[in-house]
Amino acid sequence: MKDDEMIQQENQEEITRKGNPRKPQGEEGVQMLHRMNKSHYEVTGWALDFLTFQENNQILDIGCGGGATLKRMSEYIHTGHLTGVDYSKVSVDLSREFNVEDIQSGKMEVLEASVENLPFEEKTFDKIVTVESFYFWPAPVENLKEVFRVLKEGGTFLLVAEIYQKDDLKKEVMEGVARYQLLNPTAEEFRQMFLQAGFSGVSIHTKEGKDWICIEGIR
Repeated sequence: MKDDEMIQQENQEEITRKGNPRKPQGEEGVQMLHRMNKSHYEVTGWALDFLTFQENNQILDIGCGGGATLKRMSEYIHTGHLTGVDYSKVSVDLSREFNVEDIQSGKMEVLEASVENLPFEEKTFDKIVTVESFYFWPAPVENLKEVFRVLKEGGTFLLVAEIYQKDDLKKEVMEGVARYQLLNPTAEEFRQMFLQAGFSGVSIHTKEGKDWICIEGIR
């Protein structure tokens, strides 16, 4: 007989498959996003420490998922504004629910939109972040150019991922990359894509003992 841990793991894998991490959908998508709000908490906190927020910043979160990163950044923003975008309606609805007070006060908005065509004027945001979404971007360099377009001069784009391509990735991680057809560059490939997109300064951070990576791009 299967033990409880194995059954639970298989159930979670089934939720992920049906929920579709590429574009969350249905009740399984909602369950998956709630889980991601918790499972991405640690890597998000590590990465956000590389940013220095000003209380009047204009912030954009691309692929805002379940809304947890928006809520964390909201703690630093008092007179500024936060915007989340996601191309999954399920994600948009959950992010709005998760941040209902900030939305009602006018401090935040969450829109259904894709990184392929961000509905904002040039040089709108002081800081832009994306957490665990780059794996699914359809045209990486072109999409990074779109991020660059809406970033202010001197602004920072922070890309956060729990994995990147390197020699010692575990077998089950590599199987997940293949199963969900994840875009998973090396650190140097990340650097080159950022430079191709126009970023003038690129800093790459990794975490010892983890597979985490955080890329800072400066306009």
